[in-house]
Amino acid sequence: TSITSAKIQVNGVHLHYQQTGEGSHAVLLLPGMLGSGQTDFGPQLKFMNKQLFTIVAWDPRGYGKSIPPCRDFPPDFFERDAKDAVDLMQALKFKKFSLLGWSDGGITALIAAAKYPNLIHKLVVWGANASVTQEDVRIYNGIRDVSKWSEKVRKPLEEMYGHNYFAKTCEAWVDGISRFAENSDGNICQQLLPDIKCPTFIIHGEKDPLVPQAHAEYIHKHIKGSRLLLMPEGKHNLHLRFAEDFNRQVEDFLC
Repeated sequence: TSITSAKIQVNGVHLHYQQTGEGSHAVLLLPGMLGSGQTDFGPQLKFMNKQLFTIVAWDPRGYGKSIPPCRDFPPDFFERDAKDAVDLMQALKFKKFSLLGWSDGGITALIAAAKYPNLIHKLVVWGANASVTQEDVRIYNGIRDVSKWSEKVRKPLEEMYGHNYFAKTCEAWVDGISRFAENSDGNICQQLLPDIKCPTFIIHGEKDPLVPQAHAEYIHKHIKGSRLLLMPEGKHNLHLRFAEDFNRQVEDFLC
């Protein structure tokens, strides 16, 4: 089935989303920093089972085609994204749905699953963290200057945003996420993890250069009954690099 694109007004902004499939199990894909459905989830939108699932990929406010507004990073930006994501799915008339969150989208998904337990069916996160350490801040500062990114990663984002918005928003993100390191234990959402009651699947690439494995292990330890899968060759974008394996693992879990 084809992939449709549309915008819908949610919490005072026009959020862009893509939708495909006609299955009874609704699934929301939550992209990472600067991400969108289009840039972050091609193989999932294309190849996940359309008979079993209805798949929605959203662009959080200020990202992808959900501009305006421009993206900003107030202290509660993850909570704001979690509310937007859940309200988007309700506006689309999905009563209950599963969340697949990558990186920042994984953090958003953790918060949404904890805060809106009656709406979330199952949860899959990868490349996510519930806190920010000084080591993380060092890693983030290493990607602050987008001109140093590999062309493969940089190009689609430059095409989507234009160089200035892309560069400026990346810097603002580094500043915004680094602020969590000032909290006690670098907390983003650690206290919410025990509130997650839905079946949870955590996937982590053992070669992830952006999110150390300890983060995945912490999330696994603090979500009761969660499952952890380590992919030995996986990096941060394991759902793109090993799309077939990833999709299969996730579909098995969702079923």
